[in-house]
Amino acid sequence: MRIVPKLVFLAGLLLSAGACAAADWQAVERVEPYAVEGATGLEIYRSIGERGPRLGIARVIAHTGFKLTWTRKYERQGDACVITVNRPKLIITYTLPRLKSTLSGPLKGRWDTFIAGVTAHEKVHGDFIRDMVKEIEAMSVGLTAENDPKCQKIRARLQTRLGELSQAQRARSRDFDAVEMSEGGNVHQLILHLVGSD
Repeated sequence: MRIVPKLVFLAGLLLSAGACAAADWQAVERVEPYAVEGATGLEIYRSIGERGPRLGIARVIAHTGFKLTWTRKYERQGDACVITVNRPKLIITYTLPRLKSTLSGPLKGRWDTFIAGVTAHEKVHGDFIRDMVKEIEAMSVGLTAENDPKCQKIRARLQTRLGELSQAQRARSRDFDAVEMSEGGNVHQLILHLVGSD
């Protein structure tokens, strides 16, 4: 039975490449809340539909975006060019609903379950982004282009590989969402649990 319009989770991509790299780094995580309200699970879910972050033409329940910049060092070694440093600065931003209404009893428990599940879902997208950045770092440090004294070929080669890794991360996120949001999937169950006992 269709109760409410389907909202979706999507991991957003904000990728900007700058320029140095290496070993220990930590992603910065931020939460950007948006306010929702309601006295029933259905009212809360409708509020999410009205106020959730806009992605394209649709509004979504939650969103994971990131900003990625690099401190990168190219070195000439004879006629070759080598990337000797490629250090990331990664900021992951989770946009999540925050309830303004005061709840009690069973509805509070259902909301707590819902927001914990939504947050856990988005954290998986954050992990996918971290994995991508680690792959970029691993493949780029030591990357060498022969006969490239002006370090131009290596930049083109790096951009091609960055595009491949970015596309792989997007596909991984899409596949995860497809499972989570399918009928009977985790997100579907969270929504039904929130609205289903009013």
